[in-house]
Amino acid sequence: MKNFAFVFPGQGSQAVGMLDAWSDHPEVVGTLAEASDALGENIGHLIHDGPKELLSLTTNTQPVMLVASVAAWRVWRAEGGALPSVLAGHSLGEYAALVVSGVLTLAQAAPLVRFRAAAMQDAVPVGTGAMAAILGMDTQRVIAGCAEAQASFGVDSAEVVEAVNFNDPAQTVIAGSKAAVDKACELLKANGAKRALPLTVSAPFHSSLMKPAAERLKEKLASTVFSKAQIPVVNNIDVAVETDADRIRDALYRQAFGPVRWVECVQSMKARGVDTIVECGPGKVLAGMVKRIDPELTGIALYDPATLADVKTLLA
Repeated sequence: MKNFAFVFPGQGSQAVGMLDAWSDHPEVVGTLAEASDALGENIGHLIHDGPKELLSLTTNTQPVMLVASVAAWRVWRAEGGALPSVLAGHSLGEYAALVVSGVLTLAQAAPLVRFRAAAMQDAVPVGTGAMAAILGMDTQRVIAGCAEAQASFGVDSAEVVEAVNFNDPAQTVIAGSKAAVDKACELLKANGAKRALPLTVSAPFHSSLMKPAAERLKEKLASTVFSKAQIPVVNNIDVAVETDADRIRDALYRQAFGPVRWVECVQSMKARGVDTIVECGPGKVLAGMVKRIDPELTGIALYDPATLADVKTLLA
């Protein structure tokens, strides 16, 4: 069998009906019931019926993506799927990885990510922050362009723009105050970026503007009991595998206002001998990034019965 990793997606991959192909599977039914009890609402109804606008609210997106990813994992295991050698999650997906590894229960994680989402939304008023994906430009040039854009507002300005998601060698997401992000997009396109795409998000995630949200999250994490990981998890903020509960808490705290170092996470998994990376949960964004990060790696998505069969065949 191949040496493989499982990774879990973050916000942006949610879709109405994303668990419908597995709606009758006992593991999915049980997962939805467990999460609904923890959240005090019918999360299965929200996932099945939406509407899209409701599903896309950050305070809903974060728990539904967690639940859908954990449900896909549980189906994989129930259908005889083997254990991966290592786990990781992109941004919010790190919480799914921690549930799968046994550090958190789903009943703990679902309310925790909803709290995280609310804190993030409260930190920056809607419309004052922004994010954009910069395509076709080297990461270091994007970082330099952000610094130039921020400096253009003067040293005493509150305008902020930073590189926050290092998704693949030619795709970096920037975030910050709207005026600074707009300025950075203008500069980066003038300097050779192929595209600068504004993202439809409600807050500038992973930027330093999220520090107030992170402080609130820190208090919540302090009162959360963490268990020993059964499978190693490579975290976003340090590209490290932590075993100490306080160090895991600190990494989650800093992840809220620090960058997602996804390219390095994938490289770290390869360094552990991984040759195949399975994206477990809605969509196939991370699977697509794998090849762009390292052509020697195989990326594949697992989100319904057909793709589960494909993954089993590939790993056999």
